[in-house]
Amino acid sequence: MKRNLIVVLGLWAILISKEGKAQEKLETGGQKPMPNEWIDKDTGHKIVKLVRREGNNGSFYFNNYPFVKQRGSEGDKMVFSGSTANGNQLFSVNLKTFATEQLTNRTKVGGEMVCPKTREAFYQSGDSVFAVNIDTKQTRFIYAFDPSFKGRVGTVNADGTYLACVKATGEQEREILKNFPEKRDYFQKIYEAHIQHTLYVINIKTKQLKQIHQENEWTNHLLFSPTDPDILSYCHEGPWEKVDRIWNINIKTGQTKLMHKRSMVNEIAGHEFFGESGEHEWFDLQKPKGQTFFVAGINMKTGKEDKVYQMTRDEWSIHFNVTRDEKTFAGDGGDPGQVAKAKNGEWIYLFKPEGDHFKSEKLVNMKNHNYHLEPNVHFSPDEKWIIFRANFEGNEGVYAVEIKKAE
Repeated sequence: MKRNLIVVLGLWAILISKEGKAQEKLETGGQKPMPNEWIDKDTGHKIVKLVRREGNNGSFYFNNYPFVKQRGSEGDKMVFSGSTANGNQLFSVNLKTFATEQLTNRTKVGGEMVCPKTREAFYQSGDSVFAVNIDTKQTRFIYAFDPSFKGRVGTVNADGTYLACVKATGEQEREILKNFPEKRDYFQKIYEAHIQHTLYVINIKTKQLKQIHQENEWTNHLLFSPTDPDILSYCHEGPWEKVDRIWNINIKTGQTKLMHKRSMVNEIAGHEFFGESGEHEWFDLQKPKGQTFFVAGINMKTGKEDKVYQMTRDEWSIHFNVTRDEKTFAGDGGDPGQVAKAKNGEWIYLFKPEGDHFKSEKLVNMKNHNYHLEPNVHFSPDEKWIIFRANFEGNEGVYAVEIKKAE
């Protein structure tokens, strides 16, 4: 009897969180507010509220790397955006202690750019670009655009030497966005306008702005390779079935390359992203649109698509991400209004390749989340958690789900 009691007490202790409260099995988003930690009753995976400050808090877009790794044992840090009385600002959260620190306090702060090598977050306030050290919070001025230029930086390269931005010629694009603010309205109109767009890079050391490419296509989705400081990915934006979307440019030579060529009518490729290793550029591939679903990878050394994994309609996700060894993937699912028209797709997923297809595991039931806010999954630096944003508590928050099942 005594032995059984010890076993029961031991099992109970496992379920006690750092706050001294039992981790309950709950419906995710089934109550407002949720506790700081709980077990998703439908999946058995532990979820923690990663950012615990008041207001709206949002993790980065899925392809923007937000982390700096710990130098000792103090905990890895993640940069995120949070609401304040002075508008949205950049913050960091310690993934070990959950402590948050405010990094910026300027007007109209924008940008999701972290350089792990320099341990800085780059951002723009008005016409000026700055970098803030995530550890010391020391800020340095980078560049000021001429007010008439109306530029906005979008990505920083692997060694923190260049930023990239794109500029539309004239006022036509801004007028379309002003008059048609909903994506369903402006998306087709900007594509059809074929407005001239120009790619620029800013040399962070010399403060020089340089034009590297120009064409009459809607240029968007800028992203530097995480390992090659000279390679910049960009896209031809618009309806995916109508554009040759995924392009790379060498910022030193100006050479451009179409990364994926369509093989059939209504084939779509998009939401491209690099894994942390930089070995592949991955993307959502549908052949044709809304019918069969894949994640495909372009080998950055050979230029060939040597990785293609199929998934079911319900497993399709708005965004995907991948571990450093490129052997495990995550997806943020989607509601019935997305391109896949999934009937049961509102989940955070973990994927393992098996041959030419994914084997999936459901991590979080997202039925109480409004997918108007895209969850945008990231693997934590230790790859034990998947981080995502959600609104199932009524405001925008940042959460992490443990990949292993709770015991």
